[in-house]
Amino acid sequence: MDISGITSAYYNTAKTESSSAAAGSVQNSLSGISKDSSDEELLGAIKDFESYFVEQMLKEIKKSLKSEEEDSVASQYTDMYMDTVIEQVADELVDDVGESLTQQLFEQMKRNIGTA
Repeated sequence: MDISGITSAYYNTAKTESSSAAAGSVQNSLSGISKDSSDEELLGAIKDFESYFVEQMLKEIKKSLKSEEEDSVASQYTDMYMDTVIEQVADELVDDVGESLTQQLFEQMKRNIGTA
């Protein structure tokens, strides 16, 4: 019995749900911001957004480097784990390198919500 079709369907569903969950998390984080939000809440929402943005860029780079022949079940599982690694790398990049962008976004958000 060939299970590659089932595995492929599971992989695609899991990948879509993971991406939707990440986008929903960022949206919830940003929608919770108001004039009454603390600086820590603002910074948390900004870092969530930056991490998601960097994660999406890294995933697009990965897609451009992937060959068309890599459609095996093993490759699909590798991609699933690679997505988790990309999420972690994105968080690390934002924490280690993104300080100036984070600060600029923080100041802009404070101006936009009227607390600065």
